[in-house]
Amino acid sequence: MQVRRDKRERIIEAGQQAYPADLRRSHTLADVRAGWGQLTAGEETTDEVTIGGRVVFIRNTGKLAFATLQDGFTHDNSGERLQVMLSLAEVGEESLAAWKADVDLGDFVWVRGRVICSKRGELSVMAAEWRMASKALRPLPTLHKDLSEEARVRQRYADLVVREEARNMVRTRAAIYQAIRKVLDGQGFIEIETPTLQLVHGGAAARPFNTHLNAFDIDMTLRIALELFLKRAMVGGADRVYEMGRIFRNEGIDSSHSAEFTMLEAYMSWGDQFTIADVIKDVIMAAAEATGIHQIETPAGTIDLDGEWKWLSFYPGLSEALGETITIDTPAERLLQLLEEREIDHDPKWAPGKLAMELFGEVVEPTLINPTFVCDYPAIAQPLARPHRSEPGLVEAWDLIIGGMERGTGFTELVDPVVQREVLTAQSLAAAAGDPEAMQLDEDFLNALEFGCPPMGGLGLGIDRLVMLFTDAGIRETILFPLLKPQG
Repeated sequence: MQVRRDKRERIIEAGQQAYPADLRRSHTLADVRAGWGQLTAGEETTDEVTIGGRVVFIRNTGKLAFATLQDGFTHDNSGERLQVMLSLAEVGEESLAAWKADVDLGDFVWVRGRVICSKRGELSVMAAEWRMASKALRPLPTLHKDLSEEARVRQRYADLVVREEARNMVRTRAAIYQAIRKVLDGQGFIEIETPTLQLVHGGAAARPFNTHLNAFDIDMTLRIALELFLKRAMVGGADRVYEMGRIFRNEGIDSSHSAEFTMLEAYMSWGDQFTIADVIKDVIMAAAEATGIHQIETPAGTIDLDGEWKWLSFYPGLSEALGETITIDTPAERLLQLLEEREIDHDPKWAPGKLAMELFGEVVEPTLINPTFVCDYPAIAQPLARPHRSEPGLVEAWDLIIGGMERGTGFTELVDPVVQREVLTAQSLAAAAGDPEAMQLDEDFLNALEFGCPPMGGLGLGIDRLVMLFTDAGIRETILFPLLKPQG
């Protein structure tokens, strides 16, 4: 780094700029590749271009210098690379010497020159002039040596430079975002934004992050869901709404969980859990089209997104897996025995519905490889879902399991303000009794519901887990800059 700093100082002392602001390109490297890629070995043109890029390879000889430049990556390109050549005859002795003395791997350089094809058949720009565009003070990681996983996520900027897979992850995620928006916009959903800072946390069973607003001298939380404000928009007359936004849950971090992650939530009037299930299928199939992936190989088998998307009722599915009949009336004592026999972590104080859900999550979910809507959950699973229209004690809600992992959830939404108040009151009492995941009583939300809300279906889809599905990567790889424990 000191050598590079010395070079920077030398450039400046010589009256040059190490970080000029007046450089422009006539072509990207991809443009040059597309426009002159048909040249054959030894063929030269008089076509002049001005290009720029990061130096990722250098080879200097006596009267000739070679370098490979790398372009920035885009939706359509993962970062094109192109060779530049500097010859004594074309740029002169002083300019060639300055190149050899000043340019290091990682620097950005600007080059003006003719497009040619080298004798070895490499499309190149033969420089007539070059300038330093941005002097890098830290060396690049070695291109032919893999960064450790820890280094990749802690120095994502370096990871993006040296690993095409990292750049492709960003491009894949962007393509999935575009596909989701195209589907929802095409079906009449309006994209809106809702508050990240909230006075009352709700919309999910999760532990929030707490903060303080100095201007009002009040405690606030970061949102744990998008739901309650999107529903306010539905009360106000929106026919269909959605948001893709960051949410924050102060919980465990592992290969499939992050403290902050991106959630899609969407709500449609005059719908229910079945109409909204069609929407989430459309969204995921659009992501499959965007990535070109419809079948996914996993250790447990092949996920076929083009196949049947099955529905599985919670208690019949659990009963089949356990080999005995489990219902909403199965006592907690028996559920505790089943959990203990299988050495599944649990809290003996949990209600039967919660115990049954823990069993299902450990015993049944990992076996659901192809897309499966697990439905007819016990009411404790989703406090904001509508009570089941024909099965007392259950709710009209589903989890979409793909590859043994929950990817999304959907509901026939609870729009009865009286029942909703009862549910949230019970939640607030649980919170007061010490349950850190219980929701608080949100009077403003209840006031909104009392204005009247149309019947509707709603969905939540974890975007990070959707990207994980198509990339076979952990959540730390799918999130560009994941939250990490500080070093040291």
